[in-house]
Amino acid sequence: MKSLVVYYSRTNITKKLAEDIASKINADVEEIKSKTNYKGKIGFIKGGKDAISEKIVDLEELKYNPEEYDIVYLGCPVWASKAANPMISYLKQNEGKFKKVKFFTTAGGDGFESTFKQMEKYSIKPEKTFGLTTKQVKKEEYDLTSFIN
Repeated sequence: MKSLVVYYSRTNITKKLAEDIASKINADVEEIKSKTNYKGKIGFIKGGKDAISEKIVDLEELKYNPEEYDIVYLGCPVWASKAANPMISYLKQNEGKFKKVKFFTTAGGDGFESTFKQMEKYSIKPEKTFGLTTKQVKKEEYDLTSFIN
């Protein structure tokens, strides 16, 4: 099965999880890069505000076409109990191109379920979802077996 892992990561926490998933399933990896700067404290505040309004942002050019994959793993951080805007922008840009998806998110606390529902609204129903706190990812306190199988 041909797999693609697509992620957006502001602080490299989601990136770490995405790379772990990709290595275990031998998948291609696509990092979503926003043309909007969300770095630092100001970026954190801007990200929360943009997430609440579900603002669509411009993205850097993408390398992979999700239509060419049997399954696409989609991951992002939770911002204000919503998906990070670059992920929503990616989903909107690739509407109708997914055969199967699985969602994964990272968060400082919670907001996983609302983020998954929002991602589904812009995509399709996921086969599985997987949410981890920042602490769990940093300490590698997780098992991907049930998520990737």
